[in-house]
Order: sequence, then structure tokens, then C-alpha cells
Amino acid sequence: MVDLTARQRALGELAEKLSATPTRMLERDWQPLRDLGFDDRACLEVAHIVGIFNHLTRLADGLGLELDAATRAAAESGVALRRPD
Repeated sequence: MVDLTARQRALGELAEKLSATPTRMLERDWQPLRDLGFDDRACLEVAHIVGIFNHLTRLADGLGLELDAATRAAAESGVALRRPD
């Protein structure tokens, strides 16, 4: 199991709910981020980022796009891709 900071955990939990059940989001779902210092603008930015990733994933899935070999290997191994020097 990966150790997450409070910030990472709060962002992950919010992103999961916003992605899976967006119509069930309540003001209290944002409270963990607010407790970490996120203001309205920061919360909106989080919502935009989650929404964009959901949109792009659905497009890729709908078009049948597949990961290239290097990206798939990185995803399976957990070792990040490196940019060429």
C-alpha cells in the first residue's frame, strides 16, 4: 500500500466520488480540501482537472485507443516514464 499525505488522500477521495457519482456530491464532500486550505477557486480548479481527465479517458475508451508499449509497461511496473534527455 502506498503512503499518501492528507492532501493526496483528500484529493483522491474527492476525485473518486466526483468521477463515479457526481450527482451525489454534497458541500461536505469538499470539506476535507477546505480544511487543507483550498478556497473556492482551488476547489473549482480541482473539479476542472477531474472533469478533463474523465473526458479524455472516455474519449480514448470510446475511440478504442490503446496505450503504447512503454506506457503500458510503466503502468504495470509502477516505474514512471522518463523524458528523453
